[in-house]
Amino acid sequence: MSLITRKVSTGRTMDELLALLSAVACSILAALFIAALYFGREIFVPIALAILLSFVLGPPVGLLQRARVPRSLAVVGIVFLAFSVIFGLGTLIANQLTQLAGDLPVYQSTMREKIKSVRGATASSGTLERAADMLQELSRELDRPKEDKSARGAIPRLGAPNAAGTTLPIPVEVRQPDPGALENLRTLIAPLLNPLATTGIIIIFVIFILIQREDLRNRLIRLAGSHDLQRTTAALDDAAKRLSRLFLAQLMINATFGVLIGAGLSFIGIPSAILWGILAAVLRFVPYIGTAISAAFPLALAAAVDPGWSMLAWTIVLFLGVGPIISQVVEPLAYGQSTGLSPVAIVASATFWTALWGPIGLVLATPLTVCLVVLGRHVERLEFLDVIFGDRPALSPPEMFYQRMLAGDPIEAAGKAEEFLKEKSLSSYFDEVALRGLQLAQADAKRDALDQARMTKIRDAVTEFASDLSTQDDSIPEGTSPTMDAEAAAAVETVPDAAISSNLPVVQKADLPLHWQGEAPVFCLAGRTPLDEAAAVLFAQLSNAHGLGARVEPADALSSSKIVQLDFTGVAIVCLSYLDAGSPAHMRYSVRRLRRQLPKATIVMLGCWAENLDKEALEELREAAKADIAAATLREAMMMCRMAAGVEEIDEPPGRATPALKIA
Repeated sequence: MSLITRKVSTGRTMDELLALLSAVACSILAALFIAALYFGREIFVPIALAILLSFVLGPPVGLLQRARVPRSLAVVGIVFLAFSVIFGLGTLIANQLTQLAGDLPVYQSTMREKIKSVRGATASSGTLERAADMLQELSRELDRPKEDKSARGAIPRLGAPNAAGTTLPIPVEVRQPDPGALENLRTLIAPLLNPLATTGIIIIFVIFILIQREDLRNRLIRLAGSHDLQRTTAALDDAAKRLSRLFLAQLMINATFGVLIGAGLSFIGIPSAILWGILAAVLRFVPYIGTAISAAFPLALAAAVDPGWSMLAWTIVLFLGVGPIISQVVEPLAYGQSTGLSPVAIVASATFWTALWGPIGLVLATPLTVCLVVLGRHVERLEFLDVIFGDRPALSPPEMFYQRMLAGDPIEAAGKAEEFLKEKSLSSYFDEVALRGLQLAQADAKRDALDQARMTKIRDAVTEFASDLSTQDDSIPEGTSPTMDAEAAAAVETVPDAAISSNLPVVQKADLPLHWQGEAPVFCLAGRTPLDEAAAVLFAQLSNAHGLGARVEPADALSSSKIVQLDFTGVAIVCLSYLDAGSPAHMRYSVRRLRRQLPKATIVMLGCWAENLDKEALEELREAAKADIAAATLREAMMMCRMAAGVEEIDEPPGRATPALKIA
C-alpha cells in the first residue's frame, strides 16, 4: 500500500515539476521574443509595416488579377501607385511645414495681445503684473556680472599689462574653409539615408509578400498544423480576408476623417489646413487619444492666429462634431461595433508596442494586435491570444452565470439577463444560460467539487436572481435595437433557432378551470439537492410570467416525515425538479409518495433538466418514475402546464415529441 502511495505521489510530483518547467520555458521564450523585438526593431518595424500594407493592397491586386492582369505586373503597379501617393503626401507635408515655419513670427504679436487680454480679464491682474515685473527686474540685477572697482574708468589695451600686472589674452578666431560641393551634397543626403533605406526595405517586403502569398500561407499552415488541412486553410483564408477588409475600411474611414477635418479647418481659416488633415488621419490610428492629439495643434494655432476667440470655438466644434459621428455611426456600419479588441487590450498593446518601437509602435499597436487576435480565433495553438486580447467573453454564458452564482452576485447576472431579453425571451435565457449553468454546478457536485454550503449559496443567489426578473414576461421582443453588451450578445448567439417559438399570451385566471384558479396551482418540488431547488425556482418564475402561480418547496420536503405536512390546497400540477438523470429509483419513490398525498386528478410532471437528454431517454425515465408527463426544458414544461390547464391547444415543441397526458 505504501508503494502505491509513493508511486502516486511521485507521479503527482513529476506532473507538477513538468508543469513548472513548461511555465519557466514559456516565460524564457516570451522574454527572448520581446528582447528580439526590441533590439531588432530596425528589422521588425519594416516587416510589420510591410505586412500591414500587404493586407491593405491585397484586394486591389486581386481585382487586377481577376481582370487578367499578370500577378507580378499587378503587384508592382499597385505598390508603385501606393508609394507614389505616400511620397506625394510626404512632399505636401514638408511644404506645409515650411510655409507654417515662415508664418510663425507673424503670429507672435497676436499671441502677446491675447495673453495681455487674458491677464487683463483677471481681477488681480494689476498686482500680478507688478509682482512679475519686480521679479524680472530682480533677476536681471542678480544675473548682472560683478564689476572690478579698481579697473573702473580704465580701458586696458589688448596684450598690455593691466593694473594687476597680468597681460590680457589676445582673442583668436578659428575659421573653417568653405565646404565644397561634395561636402554639401553629403550633408544634404546623410539625414535621408536611413528613411530611404527603411522605405526601400518596406517596398521589397510588400512586393515579396504579395507575390509569394500562397507560398507564405502554406508555410504558415505547416507551422500551425497540417493534420487538418481543410480546416486550417479555410481558417487562414478567412482570417486574411477579414484583416484585409478591416484594415482597408479603417484606412478609408481615417482618410475620410482627415479630409473632413482638413476641409473644415480650411473653411474656418486655420493655416496649413492640409497638414492638420493628414495628421488627423494618421493619428487616428492611435487608439483613444489619437483624435485628441491631432486636435491640439489646430487649437493652438487657432488661438495664435485669431485676435478673438471665434476661430478657436469653431475648431472645437469641428472636432467634437466629426469625431463622435465617425466613431459612433460610420465605424459600426463599416466593420462592426469594434475592432474585436477589449479596451484593456487596446491600452496594454499601445503601451507595449510604444515601449518597444517608439511612436511608430503607437500607430501600429492596434493593427498588430488585431492580427494576433484574428490568428488566435482561427489557429488552435494560438487561441490564448484571442482569450487575452479579444473582446469576446473569456467564459461561455452558462459558465459566467455559474461563476456569478458561486460569487453571490445575482444583481450583475440579472443585469446581463435584461440585456439578453432585448432580443430573446425569458424562457430562452433560462434554458440556454441559467439552466446550463446549473448543469455545470451539478457536474461539479457529482465529482465532489461542490459542498453543501456552496450549493445552498447558489440556490439563494438563483432565488434572488429570479426575484429581480419577476417583472419580465416570456415574450420575444419585436422591433427593438440589439444589445450592445458583448456578454449578452454572446448569450444571444448560443440560442438555437429550435429554442425559439411563437409568443404565448399570459394566462388569465378567469380562463382557467376551477381547480387551476388557486394562488399557486403549480407546485414545484426539488428532487434531491439545493441545485434541484434552484432549477425549480427558475421554473416557478417562468410559470408566474405565464400567469400560472407557482410555489417552491425544498428537497427535504419529500421525506416521509415532512411530506404529510405539506399543504396541497389549490394544487393542480406537481413538478419534480431533477438536474441529474442518474437516479430513477429516487424519482419513482418521490412520485409514489406524492400519489399517496395528492388527489387523483392532480398531474405529476417529471422535470429532468439533465444535459443532452433525448426524447427516448426522457420517455424511459417517465415510465420508470411512473410520472404522468415529463419535460427536459423549462419552456417545454411550461407548455405542458398550459396544455394540462386546457387553456389552448399547443403545437408540438420543436425537436421533441410531447408525451400524451396521462391523468391518474
